[in-house]
Amino acid sequence: KVPFTPGYAVIGDVEAVGVEVTGVSAGDRVGVLTVVGGYSEVLYWRSDRLIPVPRTVNPAEAVTLILNYLVAWQTMHRSAKVKAGEKMLIIGASGGIGTALLQLGRLAGLTMYGVASASKHWMMQAAGATPIDYHTQDLVEVMRRAEPAGIDVVIDGTTRLDTIRSSLSLLRRGGRVVSYGEPASLGDLPRILGTLVRRKLTPDGKSFTLYGTSSYFLGNRRPYEQDWATLFHLLETRQIAPVIMRRFPILEAAKANELLESGTVVGNVVLVAPELLNGDASSS
Repeated sequence: KVPFTPGYAVIGDVEAVGVEVTGVSAGDRVGVLTVVGGYSEVLYWRSDRLIPVPRTVNPAEAVTLILNYLVAWQTMHRSAKVKAGEKMLIIGASGGIGTALLQLGRLAGLTMYGVASASKHWMMQAAGATPIDYHTQDLVEVMRRAEPAGIDVVIDGTTRLDTIRSSLSLLRRGGRVVSYGEPASLGDLPRILGTLVRRKLTPDGKSFTLYGTSSYFLGNRRPYEQDWATLFHLLETRQIAPVIMRRFPILEAAKANELLESGTVVGNVVLVAPELLNGDASSS
């Protein structure tokens, strides 16, 4: 609906605070999970939802932690509860969340398989994952041949009913499927929810979970704060290195969106305030 300003995650410096605000000062570097409105030069935001950001990290890299790495970390560690040595399939392994899953999965000691087009397989191989081309290969056939006993975890970025069903069929007993993001088709949503309910009512040793960030906005922010602190530590110590394909001035947001919609992006696209192109305030 017009007027509408997109932008899900932002990092910037606090310019001013209200007279009753405590714990935040002008000049602090912070992040915000905005959901909408991030493509802005100035934001007015609640102080209790500002995320402390170390000045020791590159802001263009750090902004990818606010959403993409958060989703990757929480789907792996809070939803799927992965363990070292387990086998994980990533459906949608080449975007901002997918590349984060690859890096975090490697850190967690997982055996990984990733689904993406052939032109992006180099990135998965560099992360130690086995690539699968969804254009030319049958996912179920390839995975059953590679892992006849089944796999432990599927992280699905498509939220498609057919993909969820295929993923469940690939699991061993005790396996977990976690889907994140909006359903590819709204018509699928009732059947996806039905699949979720049936899994709860008739357990067969396999689980299906829908991941979302809604609990953050409902007040349960402690797990998010803990996970952001962990991720910033990993970035500071260079245990993770966000993949950024392009940086655009924020006034060229339309070009950035065109690139995202082209299907050619590997990793992240970041918008930067024009006067700070050498690395201060960023959004994605």
